[in-house]
Amino acid sequence: MTTRKTSLPGVGVQYDIATRADDSRHISVVVHQDGRRFLGFYDPEDPDACQATVALDPDEAAALAELVAPGDTTSRWGGDEIDLDLVTERIAVSARSPYRCRPLGDTQARSRTGASIVAVLRRTGAYPSPAPDFRLEAGDTLVVVGTREGVDDLTQLIAES
Repeated sequence: MTTRKTSLPGVGVQYDIATRADDSRHISVVVHQDGRRFLGFYDPEDPDACQATVALDPDEAAALAELVAPGDTTSRWGGDEIDLDLVTERIAVSARSPYRCRPLGDTQARSRTGASIVAVLRRTGAYPSPAPDFRLEAGDTLVVVGTREGVDDLTQLIAES
């Protein structure tokens, strides 16, 4: 099993777990600064394809943690933090973007740039952990996390015309 803890500036902390199984399933937990938590389940064939997310409030997260691993689990994460100098930025989806009116998965953002789209802001509300089939619209704002280079590459990718 591989575990990794990554700080997400302006968002919170992401914990990734890859199982020991042959297909190396990938599970992610994002703990937001406001206490919200999201579980993400990833396709072993495509690590960018989040198959499902589950939102948990702090009480639900504590109850789940106790069911899965009774006792203190904090030692598993001590010392494994990776300092990647991550940045968080917002990228506008313009009417000229090649991804306007297309599913988010078409961007292949993480595979192509190493940056992750963690939320989409729209006039009607915020969409945290959007699924690959989430359709982008002109006027959307993508909340992205990655290295400086990855975020710059993703900005270029979304803006290409």
